This record gives sequence, structure tokens and C-alpha cells, in this order.
Amino acid sequence: MENIFDMIERLCPDGVEFKTLGEIATIVRGASPRPIKNFMTGDINGIHWIKIGDVSPELKYITDTKEYITIDGAKKSRFVYKGDFILSNSMSFGRPYILNIDGCIHDGWLSLSNFKDYVSADYLYYILISSDIQNEMRKKASFGGAVSNLNADIVRGIKIPVPPVEVQREIVRILDEYSQKVTALQHELEKELDLRKKQYSYYRDKLLTFGSDVEYKILGEVIVSLNTGLNPRKFFKLNTDDATNYYITIREIKNGKILPTEKTDRINDETLKLCNNRSNLEIGDILFSGTGTIGETAVITEKPTNWNIKEGVYAIKPIKNKILPFFLHYLLQSEKIKTAYMKKVAGGTVKSIPMAEMKKLIIPVPPIEEQERIVKILDRFDTLCNDLTSGIPTEIFARKKQYKYYRDKIFDFKRR
Repeated sequence: MENIFDMIERLCPDGVEFKTLGEIATIVRGASPRPIKNFMTGDINGIHWIKIGDVSPELKYITDTKEYITIDGAKKSRFVYKGDFILSNSMSFGRPYILNIDGCIHDGWLSLSNFKDYVSADYLYYILISSDIQNEMRKKASFGGAVSNLNADIVRGIKIPVPPVEVQREIVRILDEYSQKVTALQHELEKELDLRKKQYSYYRDKLLTFGSDVEYKILGEVIVSLNTGLNPRKFFKLNTDDATNYYITIREIKNGKILPTEKTDRINDETLKLCNNRSNLEIGDILFSGTGTIGETAVITEKPTNWNIKEGVYAIKPIKNKILPFFLHYLLQSEKIKTAYMKKVAGGTVKSIPMAEMKKLIIPVPPIEEQERIVKILDRFDTLCNDLTSGIPTEIFARKKQYKYYRDKIFDFKRR
């Protein structure tokens, strides 16, 4: 079989023509009938109402929706057809989806249609998710504000390569095949990872189950303090021009790690001091999500010089000659203890554990030597299951990176 790069050289010896998306497609913004609640219907014979929350970043096609709107609502919205593209235009923007249904889109979407004289839908999908195009959309949509917006004019001005149909077809075939192999391997690795995590949870709970020979104390007896961070309100603002420090929320506490990203909110130095006066963060403190998604924990292992926490993230400061930070960290993840503190949850729409109630939590406190032994065992399990620098998660990441590299290399055309 002819190599794709040889095919490109044979069919495009002078390079590939580039066209703007505006030249090859009709690009328009969605629209919302208002108030939208007046146009919603429970009738499955209604018009599909396509929302960003209905789709996963991993999907290529949209095949169904959770909600429907009436025919009158559709007249006040933007109707889109099977085979069209839709593109999210704000917040997590720039992700393309091919429609396998007819429906309506609101103003958080752009639609691309009438492109098939130039490119196939599958080819257009792959070029739109390529790193070069995604980076260009991200760059052009950033206006210096906290929220980026991808409008129709920006998308119309983006140039893409338009090779002959034979090249497009072969690129799609190769990337489909490669994508299927990566997805199959990823699923296999994820099953293995899920099995390891179940094993880990079983042994963790077994190691942290104690009888009457171990002393039990309330949490307040073995900690120095239980504090929380600050919310902006009247105290400060997020993402000011001088904000360079991370504002850690529950989103940044994952798998026992504190992981800020480019999407993490920022605070300035003055706000950092204000937050630390409240939370008093130190090495060895345990962060615990006491609001919303309850029970995420992480131990602070380095001095927190450029970040602090939101209200609702609790900072638990253990008395270290009574209870080890990592022992308490693992204990708070165990099924028995988690069941106990979830019984203390209160509140309406947003659930939380009152700090006073959290301090009353009854926990087993074995001798320090036994705590050290248990922590060493669980550290090894934890690394195998969760550490992104080793084990199965790294293999999954490497496969995705390999696929992305190969996909982008195919689209590195010489311009005509």
C-alpha cells in the first residue's frame, strides 16, 4: 500500500491549497428562544435541544439529547441538520462534533454546514481537532479576559488545508484505524486500572479496619486545628491583573494530589496573605473537601508559597506525635470512615459537613509505629494506581500523545 506521504507528494507535488473556513462552509451562531423554559417539552417527538452539557470531549458524533423543544421554540432558535458540524464557542470552546441527528442549538454553539464540495465531514473533523487549528482558535479567542469567546468571524478566518479527495479519504482511513486501536488499548488499560483501584480500596479498607484493641478518639482530640479558606465576597477579587498565585478549590484536589492547571483561578499577593491568615497552611496539613464533592483529600508536602484555598476546602492540622498526616489522609478515604462523616452532611442544594461536626468524627488511632507500617503499604498501592509518572495512567497518556503526534504530522502539508 502506498505511504500517505508518498501519495501527498504524488498528488500534490506543488503543495496543498489552503482555504479559509468561511470560503468552504456556512458558519453561523446558534440562538436561544427566551425564556427557554416556555419552549421545553417532554414529548420525545419534539425537536432535539443540543446542549454543551450533553456531550463528552471524547465523542465524535452527537446521536441524542436529554431535552427537547417545541416547534415554536425551534423557530426562535437555530436549526441544524444531520451531517452538519457544531462547535462550542465559549468557555471550553473549539471542540467539533458531527451531528447524527437534526436539532436546534443555542448561542453557545456555532454551526458549520455546506462544506462537502471541498472536504468530507470526517476529514474536517480531524483537521479541526488538530493541534495547529485548536491552538489558533484558542489564541484568536483570547482577548485578555477571564472568559474566551470563539465567534463566527474568527472561525470563518481560520485556514485549513484542502487536499484532493483521495488524500482526504486515505487520511481519514489511517486516523480512524489508529484511533480505534488507541481507544481499544485505552479501554483495556482502563479496565486494568479499575481492577487495581478496586484491589487497592479493598486492601486499604482491610488495613484500616481495627478492633477493640485500638484506641478510638474524636478527630478534635488529635488535631491542632481545622480551618477553611476564604471566598471572594467583599474580601477580594479573583483573576485581577496582578494575580499570580493559585486559588485552590475542590477541582484541584484529585487522587490525593494538589493539581492547579491553566484554568485554575488566580489571586494576588495581598489576597494570598489574607487567605493564609484564615487557613494557616503548613507542610503536613491535610486538605479535605467539606463542601460539594465531599471527601477529596490531599496532604501538603511542600511549603505553600504561591497558593491558598477556597472556603469549603478544610485544612486539617494533625498533632503529628498522635496521628501521622498520611495515615489520617488514608483513613479519611476508607469506606467505614467515609460512611461516618457522610452522615454528618447537611444543607440544601450545596451539601457540606459543618466543621464542628467534622471535629466530632470518631476515628481509630493505633500506635505511631503501626500507622507508619500501614502508610508504607498504602503508599505503594497509591503510586501504582494514581501517580501520573508511573504505571498504567502513564501508559494511557503515552498512547494518546503518540496518536496526537502522528495525527498532527499528517496535517503538516506544504502550502501551494
